[in-house]
Amino acid sequence: MKSCSRSLNILASRSNVKQRRWLGQGRCLAVLASLALWWFGAPRRATAADRPPAAAASPRAIPAERVPPGPALPLPMNGRTRGVTEQTPTPMRLELPADPSKRSLLEVPPPPEVVNLQLPPPEPGDLRFPINLATALRLADVRPLVIAAAQASAWVAEARLQSAKTLWLPTLNLGFDYTRHDGLGPDTLNGQNIPKGQNALGQNDPSSFGRPLSQNINFFYGGGAFFLMQYSTDMIFQPLAARQNLNAARWSIQTAKNDALFRTADAYFEVHKWRGTYAGAVDVVVKGRRLLAQIDELSRDLVPAVEVDRARNFLADMEQQAVISRQNWRKSSANLTQVLRLDPRALVEPLEPDHLQITLIDPARPLDELMPIALSNRPELTTQQALVQASLVNIRREKLRAFLPIPMINGFQTPYEQIQFGANGLGTGDKLNNWSWRDDVAPGVMFQADSMGLGNAAMVKWMRGEASGAMVQLFRAQDMVAADVTRSQARLQSAAARVVQAERELRGALVNYTGVVEGLGQTRRFGNVLQQVFRPQEAVFSLQLLKLAYDHYWVTVAEFNQGQFRLYHALGYPARELAYFRRTGPILAINTARPRYLPTVGTGPPPPSR
Repeated sequence: MKSCSRSLNILASRSNVKQRRWLGQGRCLAVLASLALWWFGAPRRATAADRPPAAAASPRAIPAERVPPGPALPLPMNGRTRGVTEQTPTPMRLELPADPSKRSLLEVPPPPEVVNLQLPPPEPGDLRFPINLATALRLADVRPLVIAAAQASAWVAEARLQSAKTLWLPTLNLGFDYTRHDGLGPDTLNGQNIPKGQNALGQNDPSSFGRPLSQNINFFYGGGAFFLMQYSTDMIFQPLAARQNLNAARWSIQTAKNDALFRTADAYFEVHKWRGTYAGAVDVVVKGRRLLAQIDELSRDLVPAVEVDRARNFLADMEQQAVISRQNWRKSSANLTQVLRLDPRALVEPLEPDHLQITLIDPARPLDELMPIALSNRPELTTQQALVQASLVNIRREKLRAFLPIPMINGFQTPYEQIQFGANGLGTGDKLNNWSWRDDVAPGVMFQADSMGLGNAAMVKWMRGEASGAMVQLFRAQDMVAADVTRSQARLQSAAARVVQAERELRGALVNYTGVVEGLGQTRRFGNVLQQVFRPQEAVFSLQLLKLAYDHYWVTVAEFNQGQFRLYHALGYPARELAYFRRTGPILAINTARPRYLPTVGTGPPPPSR
C-alpha cells in the first residue's frame, strides 16, 4: 500500500497533500477490489489439485463402523431451489494419520535449546505421577464421572422401555377386604322384617328379639386377581417412544465419552504448558544469576551501582514468576487428576517433551468439507433426532387415544373391583361363619373420550408443542455444531500460524541474549572515552525478551495441541478411536489408587446401595 501510494503521489505532485493521499488510497483500493473480483468472482469446480494436502497423509480412513452413524438431517427443500448445505457435496471421511503424533507441514523443529532444556526438578514432598498421553486418553474412556452419569441415565431409559413393553400384561393383586355393616341393608333376610316383641305371625311376644332389616353384617373377601385396565394406545406407542428415548440416552454416553476425551486432552496439555513455562522460568533465573554476577564483576568506572540493582530486581521478579509457574503446574495437575479421578495429591509429569505437537487434522482443510462431517458424526445431533422421533410417536398416541379401546379385566364387590377370586366369609353380629370359595371375573372393553373429546384434542396440541420444541432443540444443536467447527478451526489455524512465529521469536531471543552477554564485557573507544559495546540494561532487557519468548512458545504449542483435539471433538469422531485403535503411544501400567478418604473408582455407575 505504501509503495503504491508513493508512486501515485509522484504522479499527483501538483495537487495538495490531502488530495494526493485520497487519490493514492482510492486507486490502491480499486486495484485490490479488481484483484479480489477476479480471484473470487468466477465460480470454478474444485479439483484434486485445489484441495490442501493433509497434514499427515495416511492410506487408512476411519472405518464406517467406528463412526457414529446418524440419520439424515431434516432440511427444507422445494422443487426449484436448494439450500447451501444441500448443494455441498458429501466429502470423503476425514483421514487421520496412522501415527497421530506425526508432524504437519506447518511445524518446524524446535530450537536445540528447547529440546535440551532441563526439566524442572520436583520439590520435597511432591507425589510424582508419570504418565503419557495414550494412557491418559485410555483412562478418559472409562473413569470420568460424566460418563458414569450418562450410563446411569441409559439404565433409567432401558428400565422405562422394559416397563413400557409389559403394559399389556395384567397386574397380579393379592390381598383381602373386610366390611362391617350396621344399619339397613343389605337384605340378607329375604325381605322379612320382624320387629322386636313380635313373633313371625305378628302377635305380641315379649320374649322375641325380632328379625329387623336393620342388622349387623360381617363381610370378608380375600384372594387375588389379574387386574387390567390400560389404554391400548399406551400399549402400542409407549414402547416405541421409550425405544427412541433409550437411543437418545445411549448416544448421550458417546457424547459424554467425547467430552471426557477433550477435557482430558485439554487438561493434559495445560500440564505441558505450565511445566514448560516453569522450565523456561528456571532457565531464565539461572541465566539471570549468571548475568547478575557478570555485571557485578564489571568495573565501577564502566557500570554504575544502579545497574547492579536493576539486574537484582529483575532476578527477584523472575524468581517470583518461576514460583507462580510451579503453582500453575500443580493446579493444572489437580485439574487433570480431577477429570480422570486419580490421586489429587499427585504432581503429573508427562513423559512426552513439552514441545511435542500432536497433529490429528490438517488446519488448512476448508469449512465446506468439515461442516458436513460434523453434522453427520456429532452424537448430540443423533440424540436430538431420537427425541424428535419420540415426540412424533407421542402425537400419534394422543390422536388415537379416543378411538382405540381400553381392555379391562376386573373383579366385583371390592374397592376398585381389584379382587377376582378367593375365600368369602359372611356372618351377622359378631359371627363370621359362612365361608365359601368365590370368583368374580368381569372382562370388558371401553372407549373413553376425555372431556367429551376436548381433553384429547388438548393433549394432541400439547404433544405437537413438545414436538415443535424438540425440533427447535435439534436446529439449535445443528447451529451449535456448525459454530463449534468454525470456532475450533479458527483457534487451530491461529495456533498453527503462531507456533511458527513463536519459534522464530524464541530463536531470535536466544541469539540476541547470547550476543548481548558476550559483548557485555567488550569495550570500544570513542575519542578519549571508553564505552561498552552492550550496556547492562540491554542485557537485562534481552533476558526479559527471552522470558517472554519462552512463555509465548509454550502457550502456542499447548494451544496448537488443544486446538487439534478441540476440532477432533467438534467433528464428532468417537473417543474410542484415539483411546484404543490409533493410540499416540504405549499404554503404561500406572497406579490409579486414590486415598482412603476418597471413594474408589469402578467401571460404570456405582451399584445401588439398597
